[in-house]
Amino acid sequence: MSEISPEDTKIITLARSSRARTGAAEGAAVRDETGRTYAATSVDLPSLKLSALQVAVAMAVSSGAEDLEAAALVTAGERARDADVAAVRELGASAPILLAGPDGSLRATLAP
Repeated sequence: MSEISPEDTKIITLARSSRARTGAAEGAAVRDETGRTYAATSVDLPSLKLSALQVAVAMAVSSGAEDLEAAALVTAGERARDADVAAVRELGASAPILLAGPDGSLRATLAP
């Protein structure tokens, strides 16, 4: 894997920290077109189930973001779900999705 930028390392770190802090299955973070970041974890309530990436994208949208520069998903899973990729692509058609393990190591980059 190629070296990643400090900005991308930052969103992986934010996603990993959010996941660890809450004990959630997943952590995610996105960076919008102005450089603002939004970190989130998965939500697993009886009446509401959202992935961490869905929550992070929703936070960006509700804060006025119009585009995403990048997204990161920290999970023990092997890949991002189709619904997660779709959520990122709706707001950031050209945003790479960085898939990292719980230890923060980059496993894959999903290019548009």
